[in-house]
Formats: sequence, C-alpha cells, structure tokens
Amino acid sequence: MNNRTPAAHNTGLLTDRTVMITGASSGIGEAAARLFASEGAAVVLMARREDRLKDLAHEIEASGGQAACSVGDVTRADDVERAVATAVERFGSLDGAFNNAGYAGSTFGRSHELPEEDFDRIMDVNVRGTWNCLRRQIPVMLDAGHGTIVNTASSAGLIATGAPSPYVAAKHAVLGLTKATAAEYGAYGIRVNSLIVGTTRTEMINAAVTANPALEEAFVARQIQKRMAEPQEVAEAALWLLSDRSSFATGSHVAVDGGILAI
Repeated sequence: MNNRTPAAHNTGLLTDRTVMITGASSGIGEAAARLFASEGAAVVLMARREDRLKDLAHEIEASGGQAACSVGDVTRADDVERAVATAVERFGSLDGAFNNAGYAGSTFGRSHELPEEDFDRIMDVNVRGTWNCLRRQIPVMLDAGHGTIVNTASSAGLIATGAPSPYVAAKHAVLGLTKATAAEYGAYGIRVNSLIVGTTRTEMINAAVTANPALEEAFVARQIQKRMAEPQEVAEAALWLLSDRSSFATGSHVAVDGGILAI
C-alpha cells in the first residue's frame, strides 16, 4: 500500500523517490538519511539499534520529511528482505538504495595477529551484507524498470591503507560486486556505483581515536587534505550518485578520500 504523502518540496534531487539506507543509525548513514529526506526522498532506515533509528525517523518527520524504520542486520537475509518490503508497503516503491553498513574489525594489527572472529564478521557485514542487499533490492527495481544503488566502499578497496587486511579484502570485494551488478543490470535501467570513502569522523573512527589518540594523525598522513571527512561530505557524494545528475555514471567508484589515491 502506498502511504506516501506529497513532498513538501518539489525541487529536491530525490523528490518522490524511496531510498533505503543501511547503517542508518550513525555516521554516514545517519547524515545521508537527513540529507536525502531534505532532498525529497522517503527514506527507509535500516540498522540494528532500534532506539537510534526511531529517534532519527521522528526527527526527519518533525522536519516535514518521510521516514520508516526497519530494524535488522544486513548479514541476515530475512532482515534485508523485511526492509525492502517496508519500502514497498509504506511508500509504494524502492527507487534507490545506499548500502552503507560496514565493519572494520575490533583489532588493528598484522594479518597473523588478527582474531579469526574479526575476519568472519568483517566479511559478513561488508561482503555478505552488500550481497544480501543487492539480491533483494534489484528484483524490485527490475519490476519497476529503474533503480539506482550506491555501495559504500573505501580507499582500502583499491590500496593497502594500513587498515586490517580482511577489511582491505572486503572492500575490494564490494567494488567487484558493484562492477558485476552494474554490468548485469545496466540494460534494465538500473545503475550501480560505489563510493571510495576516506577516513571519516564516524562513531567507529572516533572510538578508535579515543582509544589511541596517535591514530588521528596516522589516519590522514597519506592524504592531500590532512583532515578527516565529516559524514555529511560523504553523504553529499552519495546523493549525487543516487540522483539524475549522475545519469551517465554506472559501474564506477567515486572517491571522497581527501586525495589519498592521488599520491
């Protein structure tokens, strides 16, 4: 059932579209939810923390936007399926998706020093989670004849950044999934791109810096811009990729990395 109400603003980049956002309870996902809603999208918020999602949805609705929550873990296919169904049932469509949920691990160290459970969780969230989302979002978009997907990758998807090796491998895999699905579904009106994200002031990064303040400088040492990104800056790039402004971009990776790949 389509319960969409008329958009308060009809000039937004995502007006009259429904966009699913994973990892929406904090960081880049939270910033994207606010931004996309302000640009006219009805947003479906997916993450594991119900209280954070509800607070964010209430904030968006209080500002005149439209939001629905779907609590779940992207590693669980049934949770992802429920989020996609929420988009269709609540707003009548799924026009875009920002597959942003990620996990870098709980331990920094060389490969032989990392716990096996870190490898499993990193691969599950970043690779299986993206795969789960794509497999359930794309059929709805195929039925509609259009759709736009953005997957959050990382500069670690192209180079060894010093992040744990399973994370480097997982983000390489996200780029592979992006290219493969873009090629498979481009003829059906579906575009798939990824963001190459540099170090961003997310909850996860802030916790790491609090535990080890020396990481603040180390994280940005190789970049042209010697600072971390704010979540809003990454969300702006995702907005462009989800909008018609990027209509000739698919199978690509757009860098929002402070220039780390340039040098």
